[in-house]
Amino acid sequence: MKLFPMVITAGLLCLSCTKGTENSGISYNAACNFVYEFMPAPGQFINDYPGYSITSGSQACQYALEHLNNDQVISLGAFGGYIIVGFDHSIQNSSGYDIAIKSNPILEFSEPGIVWVMKDSNGDGLPNDTWYELMGSEFGCKGTYYDYTVTYYCPTDSGQDVKWKDNYGKTGAVKYLGTYHKQPSYYPLWASADSLVLTGTLLRNNSANMGTVQDYWVCNSFEYGYVDNYSSVDYSNGYNYFDIDNAVDRNLEHVDLDIIDFVKVQTAVLAQCGWVGEVSTEISKIVDAHLDKSIKQ
Repeated sequence: MKLFPMVITAGLLCLSCTKGTENSGISYNAACNFVYEFMPAPGQFINDYPGYSITSGSQACQYALEHLNNDQVISLGAFGGYIIVGFDHSIQNSSGYDIAIKSNPILEFSEPGIVWVMKDSNGDGLPNDTWYELMGSEFGCKGTYYDYTVTYYCPTDSGQDVKWKDNYGKTGAVKYLGTYHKQPSYYPLWASADSLVLTGTLLRNNSANMGTVQDYWVCNSFEYGYVDNYSSVDYSNGYNYFDIDNAVDRNLEHVDLDIIDFVKVQTAVLAQCGWVGEVSTEISKIVDAHLDKSIKQ
């Protein structure tokens, strides 16, 4: 058993909580019950939160936690946007899939996100150790870039595109789509007032305009290993499934993890699909696949 210090997370107070593992004989929640960070990249669904006024990181975490608890979709925005969650127990690396993440892909429109995992090696109950990426089918493939960084620049006025620049010198913008999403800005209000820098693994652009007479955008799925991805291998019953055995370190070498304590989901594609808008990973639940018996793998 681990003894945790006082932690305020997503507006919740956790005082001297104990945390165990699945086989400790205690009943635990299958779903995550902490949100440590919620920092989406700019996107058409960002700042569009009916009933919520979000101007701080703690308010953003509270919003995200309530939505995940209620199986409601949250958007991570364009490339690099992420959420970090925790559980009331350590997830065992057992046989088969260990983590299940619910999202909303459809046959011709996937918006892939990458899953990262962390073990609480220092035992302080916070996600401040080492992140490991769970590799998917695009691992090591052409078009996959590691330590890819995008800087998003806060617009100076309402109704403007959010301009960006990557660490290769390429520039672009998350387009403002006022016909559909009319909030003044798509740049998260609780981010820095000047710019937002996000780093992660970039997957190749899987989108294309297939229309001849009018625009018809599709985002093709990858084979396996990603959130919000209509995979024939690891997607069923609304969930994508993930195996901790697929963890790799910053040197892209396999690592052995007996348990993990934190999960990060991050949008992994940088693409703009005309009137459809930016590719943005969406999720509605993150669970320990060993504990949720209602999930069919």
